[in-house]
Amino acid sequence: MTTGTAGPTPGPKRAHWLRDHSELGVSVLLLVLGVLVLTDALTMSVDLTQRGPVGPRTVPLVVGGGLLVIAVLLAADVLRGGRGEAEGGEDIDLAEPADWRTVLLLAGVFLANAVLIGPFGFPVSGALLFWGSAWALGSRHYDRDPLIAAGLSLVTYFVFDSLLGVPLPGGPLMGVV
Repeated sequence: MTTGTAGPTPGPKRAHWLRDHSELGVSVLLLVLGVLVLTDALTMSVDLTQRGPVGPRTVPLVVGGGLLVIAVLLAADVLRGGRGEAEGGEDIDLAEPADWRTVLLLAGVFLANAVLIGPFGFPVSGALLFWGSAWALGSRHYDRDPLIAAGLSLVTYFVFDSLLGVPLPGGPLMGVV
């Protein structure tokens, strides 16, 4: 029985190469997004009356094509040795860990908005969204923040619903607002 010496394992070498070329992950993400956008645009059903020089497919085709071009250019740059610069952090300390409490509070506020927009409408859920976001980010003006959030929510509702023609759910305030 002979025992041979094993050569260098490919694992560490491959892990080192992947670490040095981690920006390729962004290229792959952009490539996948570009393919999805193009596939969706090309399978979109378009009526004969919607056809013209600029139809509903034009913007998705341009965006999808742009995503593919950027993905290829980024991958070529990374493979040629290009690297993104590390964040300098002008006003933040990069040595500090992420503030997961704030991230989770913001995620909870957005989730609550998604759940409450149907039964309570946008003016109420939007006010809670704006006030909750301000509170999660550190504002503690309990007398001022809810008023600003309510005003901002109502202005946003009127701009989208009346001026832009994008209907938002009004909820119980539908007859009042």
